[in-house]
Order: sequence, then structure tokens, then C-alpha cells
Amino acid sequence: MSLRLEGKVAVVIGAAGGIGRGVAERFAEEGARVLIGDGKEAEGRATAAAIGGDFLPVDVSRYDDVQALVDLALERYGRLDVAVQNAGIYPWQLIEDTTPDDWDRVLGVNLKGCFNVARAALAPMKAQRAGRILFTSSITGPRVTGPGHGHYAASKAGINGLIRAAALEYSAWGITVNGVEPGNILTEAIKEHRGADYIADMEQSIPLGRLGSTRDVANAFLFLASDDASYITGTTIIVDGGQILPEGNDFRIEVKNL
Repeated sequence: MSLRLEGKVAVVIGAAGGIGRGVAERFAEEGARVLIGDGKEAEGRATAAAIGGDFLPVDVSRYDDVQALVDLALERYGRLDVAVQNAGIYPWQLIEDTTPDDWDRVLGVNLKGCFNVARAALAPMKAQRAGRILFTSSITGPRVTGPGHGHYAASKAGINGLIRAAALEYSAWGITVNGVEPGNILTEAIKEHRGADYIADMEQSIPLGRLGSTRDVANAFLFLASDDASYITGTTIIVDGGQILPEGNDFRIEVKNL
């Protein structure tokens, strides 16, 4: 079996659970040595132990924390091939109820966190003249949105702009910068905070008829991290089961047996 990330070193921030854990697991399955950074220490250490990786507590909104994780990768393994910033927060707040501190907190984790990773990962990747920098964006912001997501939508749209700018700046050293835009993914957080009614309603709005799995998203990250994506930079992959395609709710057609 071909291991697509054999010999590669990856850091994945925001991998204590959900999509990030799925990415870390998938990378490890494909031969990568994975270092996990997360603010949830117990869960992060559990993920690292499960995949045979390393863990460091990280607040992605703090540059020094991100730099410490990159330094750990270099200390342990002497290189950094893939850097993933998946950490994100999404409190539901109408704009009129959002304080400046609320805004700064969401943008600090979601958008500044991506800047911190892009900046911290640059030096070792420049030295290698190769690397993959990957961000979790979202269909919310770049493609669609809804009430209560003002700060979140702004942060994710900003990530897509950062991807394009960084891809241009980093291209001279063979470093690619890309992202994944998940739709509704069936994580533990969705089950806990949204509930069965929300999930059932969303399933009706998705052409493929189900919420995505964390592995669906992780497979997109794996592709972008691998040599198969060596000529792809400055873009995103939408993983949403077709959710953004319909103009309205009346899109299902009757499938008849022929």
C-alpha cells in the first residue's frame, strides 16, 4: 500500500476532536508523523496518544504558542512539511448583540490563527523549498451565511483572501497554500449543540441527503497535503454534499426505476 505522507512531518492545530482529529488520524494512517496543538489539553493528548503523535497546548490566537509548536516539530523531527490550522469557534450571536470583545475573540482564533500559522511555518518551509499550508475555511462566509454568524462568516471569508495572498507570496519557495470549505459535518459538537431536529432539517437541504463525516473532510486535506496536489495553490475544496448548489428547497427529482 502506498503511504501518501510517508516521511512527512505535520502539525495540526485544533485536533482535539471533530474535523481536526479526523485530519490528524488520516495523516497518521498515511505515514505522517503528527504533532497536535490544541487548547483542550486532555482531549488533545488523547488524540495524540491514539495516533502515536506528540501534543503541545496551543492557543492559536497567540503567535508564540504557534511558534512553539513549529519549534517542537523541528526539534523532534528536523523538518516541517505540512501545517494545518483547523481551530475555530462559532458562537451564535446577532451583530447587535456582538461586543467588540466578542468580535476580536472570534477573529483572533479563526483568522489571526491562520496568519500565525502561515507566518510561523514559513521559515522552515523556505529552507526546505517545499511545504503545504492548509486552513479550514467554511462555506459559511465565502458562499452562504445566516443570522447570527456575522463574525464567523467574516473570519472565514478572510481566510480565503489570506490563502490567495499567501499562495502568491510563498510560491517562489515551492510552498503551496490551500484550504477546505466544509459544509455541515456530523461532529460531536453538532450533535450536542444543534440536536436531531437541526440535523434532520439540514439533511433535507443537502442534495446528497446526509451531513458529511469528518473523514470526508480529512480526505480533502490529505489530497492537498500530498504530492498529488503539487500543482494546486491558492484555492479551496468545497466539501458540502452539494449544499450550496440549489437555488431553493424544491430541487429533488423523482428517481424512477427503468
